[in-house]
Amino acid sequence: MKYFIFILNIVFTQLSLELIGTDFDKPIFVSSNEQFPKKIFVVEQAGIVWKLDLSKKLQEIFLDITDRVHKPLFPGDEMGLLGFAFDPNFDKNKLIYLSYNDKNDNSIISKFLVKDNVLDKNSESILLKFKQPYSNHNGGHIAFGPDDNLYISIGDGGSAGDPQGRAQDLSNFFGSILRITPNVNKGYDIPIDNPFINEPHLKKEIWAYGLRNVWRFSFDRFNGDMFLGDVGQNSWEEINYIKKNSKSGINFGWNEMEASSCYKKDCDSLKYMLPIFEYPNDARYVKTLLGIKHKDVHGCSVTGGYVYRGKQISDLYGRYFFGDYCTGKVWSFIVEHNKQIDLKDHTKNLLESIKKKKFYLSSFGETNEGELILVDYGGSIYKLTN
Repeated sequence: MKYFIFILNIVFTQLSLELIGTDFDKPIFVSSNEQFPKKIFVVEQAGIVWKLDLSKKLQEIFLDITDRVHKPLFPGDEMGLLGFAFDPNFDKNKLIYLSYNDKNDNSIISKFLVKDNVLDKNSESILLKFKQPYSNHNGGHIAFGPDDNLYISIGDGGSAGDPQGRAQDLSNFFGSILRITPNVNKGYDIPIDNPFINEPHLKKEIWAYGLRNVWRFSFDRFNGDMFLGDVGQNSWEEINYIKKNSKSGINFGWNEMEASSCYKKDCDSLKYMLPIFEYPNDARYVKTLLGIKHKDVHGCSVTGGYVYRGKQISDLYGRYFFGDYCTGKVWSFIVEHNKQIDLKDHTKNLLESIKKKKFYLSSFGETNEGELILVDYGGSIYKLTN
């Protein structure tokens, strides 16, 4: 079933954006941790993470691994520092996890020790390392789920259309969400309920697959449901949904399908999990890279977000927010009985509140209290407010 955004443009509530940080260099994510009250961590693609004090608007470097990270070389470069996560027991073990591309185009998932509130660069322990076949579609997001396992997004490896069919090939990591249990000392374990743990020729780390390039995913902090924003190929951008305690090993269909449509001829949609929401990929990515504003289009690169569980805007409680990088559009919906309902477009009010006509929405994030943060790849960080 298709959902066409252009027929739903009623604003749900009078929302605005509050500028809380600026002058960052290609920010691509923000995070928070209870050990750092009133602070967020801003991830820059080139390999720096800043600690931003929300009360004083001060910022200081938390980590700098530019010595080992691929530096973004051109507009639209998808390599670099892409993911950042605190260990669920950070208060005790002081461990953080990073996902990045090194200078030799390998994808790296590693952990570091934090000493005196600053990352120890010499403490890196690499959990996963594998070569990327192309420069794009690296995925890169990492997050701990409600089960305290680490979930890792791996793109299909790049090029157009997944030419080698990697996303349907369970003998490699590409086009999947991995799920592992990091060991405190070294390495990781495979959760015993991972779907392919007993298959000798398949990657036991794979938890879900058939994905093109999940740039951002999240877990609802209230019920543990998972939302994945999977960037489309030519026609559709999609939000995929996994209810907590669902079966693992879900196949979302790429590259047999793009969202709920056949990408290849004679596909069988009954074999795959279809998205909970999709919208047309009708903006020109080249225009985005050149800074040209799009008119009367939806987008070309979905940015997955979060379910709002904050306390400051009660009307929004339980709504999933997401957007599009190419157009800066921001929408929200509610999930009922595993279906999307009540889609709202918040774009007009948000852009007017910051007096901008374009906004490169690279990521969402959450404060410790569950308030939503929006990241502009141009360098600004905003908090959603009313």
